[in-house]
Amino acid sequence: MKIQIIVGSVREGRIAIKVARWVQRSIERANFSTVQAELLDLKEWNLPIFSGAHPPITGIYDQPQQQEWGEKIASGDAFILISPEYNHGYSPALKNALDYLGKEWKGKPAAYIGYGATNGSRSIDQIRQIGTQLGLVDSNAVIEIRDIFSRNKTEEFEPNEFDNKTLKLVLDKLIRYVST
Repeated sequence: MKIQIIVGSVREGRIAIKVARWVQRSIERANFSTVQAELLDLKEWNLPIFSGAHPPITGIYDQPQQQEWGEKIASGDAFILISPEYNHGYSPALKNALDYLGKEWKGKPAAYIGYGATNGSRSIDQIRQIGTQLGLVDSNAVIEIRDIFSRNKTEEFEPNEFDNKTLKLVLDKLIRYVST
C-alpha cells in the first residue's frame, strides 16, 4: 500500500513541508510491513494554473505535465493532504493540483492535515468538500494542528503527544480503508 503525502503549500518558509516530513518519518518508524510513504511536494511539481482544453473529468489529458501528475497520483492507494489555512480557505496550489485530474482520485481514501489561525479547520472543511466531489473517500481522518506558529522554531516540525496519537489513528484508518 502506498500512502502519498501531498504538500499543499509552495510558499517560501512553509510549514507544510515540515509537517509532511514528520508524517513520512512516522510512517517509516512505525515499520508497517505493507505501507510505503511517498512525499509529493507541489513546489517541486510546479504545476502551472490548470488551463487544459478538456475538463479533467473526461480523462483526456492534453498537457504532458498533467499526464505525468495523473500517472503519479494513479500509483497511490491513499492520500494525506496537508494545507495551511489562507484567508479562511485552503492553499490555491493544492486546489490546482486536485483540479488537474479526474479518475485518479476516485475511490481512494484521503486524510487531511491543516494548520493556521483556526488550526486549519476551515481549510480542511473546504478540501473535504472538493475531495468528495472528485470521488475521494473521506476517511474522516483529520489532524488540526494547534499552536503551529509557536512550534515552528526549528527546521523540523515539533509534534506534541496529541499530534502523534492522532497521526497513528489517521494511519490506522487509511490502512483499514485500503485493506477492505
